[in-house]
Amino acid sequence: MINLKYIAVCLIAINFATAQISEKEVDELVQNTMKTFNVPGIAIGIIKDGKLVLAKGYGVTNIKTNQKVDANTLFGIASNSKAFTASALAILVDEGKINWDDKIIQYLPEFKMYNDYVTNEFNIRDLLTHRSGLGLGAGDLMIWPDGHDFTPKDIVKNIQYLKPVSGFRSKYDYDNLLYVIAGEVIAKVSAKSWCDFVEERLMQPLEMNNSASSWKRLKDTTNVIVPHVPTNGKLEVVPRYTNSIFDAAAGLYASVNDLSHWLIAQMDDGNYNGKQLFSKKEHDEMWKSQTILPLRNSFPYSTNFSSYGLGWKLTDVNGHLEVSHTGGLDGIVTQSIMFPKEKLGIIVLTNQQSGTAFNVISNTIKDSYLGFPKFDHLAYLSKERASKEDNADKITGEVWAKVTENLKDKKLKINTKKYVGIYKDDWFGEVTITERKGKLYFASKRSKRLVGEIFFYKDQNFVVKWDVRSFNADSHIFFDLDAEGNANHFTMKAISPLTDFSYDFHDLNFNKI
Repeated sequence: MINLKYIAVCLIAINFATAQISEKEVDELVQNTMKTFNVPGIAIGIIKDGKLVLAKGYGVTNIKTNQKVDANTLFGIASNSKAFTASALAILVDEGKINWDDKIIQYLPEFKMYNDYVTNEFNIRDLLTHRSGLGLGAGDLMIWPDGHDFTPKDIVKNIQYLKPVSGFRSKYDYDNLLYVIAGEVIAKVSAKSWCDFVEERLMQPLEMNNSASSWKRLKDTTNVIVPHVPTNGKLEVVPRYTNSIFDAAAGLYASVNDLSHWLIAQMDDGNYNGKQLFSKKEHDEMWKSQTILPLRNSFPYSTNFSSYGLGWKLTDVNGHLEVSHTGGLDGIVTQSIMFPKEKLGIIVLTNQQSGTAFNVISNTIKDSYLGFPKFDHLAYLSKERASKEDNADKITGEVWAKVTENLKDKKLKINTKKYVGIYKDDWFGEVTITERKGKLYFASKRSKRLVGEIFFYKDQNFVVKWDVRSFNADSHIFFDLDAEGNANHFTMKAISPLTDFSYDFHDLNFNKI
């Protein structure tokens, strides 16, 4: 008798196998993506059934040296580091040294939020789940674009000055500062720095031998990318972010080969080559929905839920559970994706800050492995990105056109001296506005790269043009005047809607001192 059930299973397996993307197709996909989005270097990793089935580099690490990217090339994985922080805390939970719902003030008595109730109720789980009530990226200017004058202790102290924009535990707003504080909890409980703990308890057992928890701890930098940013229509190498203040939120440097070990362990309940890094119980806790995210357009996929766990984003793609995270630093963006049931992992590391590029690649790969209909993600996402850029260009173009018009208006006289002075924000510190030859200039005392010329726009609204053009973060300045007509206060807001959220100028509130 013919076993029809057996034949059906075989046919499904054959169809699934033939649907998987070939190395040649990946090569073509990556090359086309790099060309479309002007990305100089990309590394790809595909994990299936506990094995790294494809690991490959494309393009160059640096447009000035033309060194080739390979599977051992090191990239800053940025916020993909957050899951390492969550797993480090899971190890401490396993060891009985902490509980997820322990209050932060048990370990950091100096910790204080804007609201006393929130201070007293804030627990370790809250550090990882982006539901603090603070706005998107609130306070990130203490760590971004350089933050070299701030320390983690400053963040623990200064976070009390950041006003909430929503109720405690009521809404998702992505943050970085609370992961920095999570790193301080790990250091306090373990008596080891975050870097030491993560390397000893996670990276070494995972045999991530070429990687490091921080740029400053890399032993060999001969095969590492440099960051690139499109600036004024041209791709430029930009200074690398090296401040260790950001390590617990975004510090790791890793290669596709090394990072594959991390995904393999994640998809095997915390086990790697017989070594149990953290228990299945705590692994499941990290992959449990903690904060509900709003459902957004996921075309061409259908999505039934979206949430954030502990260091991981959780969603479904056409009914398949997807566990993922992305990361971004100046000139670097990265992505790691897992489909646990299918034992499929995808890693995309790039040395240019177009997140659209990694989405094109990862979406195309997952379509092939999950048997989804073919879809031209490159065409769709590049068109969508172009539309957003056109809108942003229109907004910024209108502002600078008005500024140019003002500069040509000989009848327009601005009393620049009434804006000069030293101004202070409670958490960001002091900035100076000075006048030289009738022109105004902005300079931050603690974030040294935030300097630029100030131009009149309209009324008491000026705009600052940063000297570092790769920031793509020029900002409005809104002055308030006292009874004598002199500026005594100002707020700020980024001009472009595409300005990175970590330039959280809108959270600043400056008073003249």
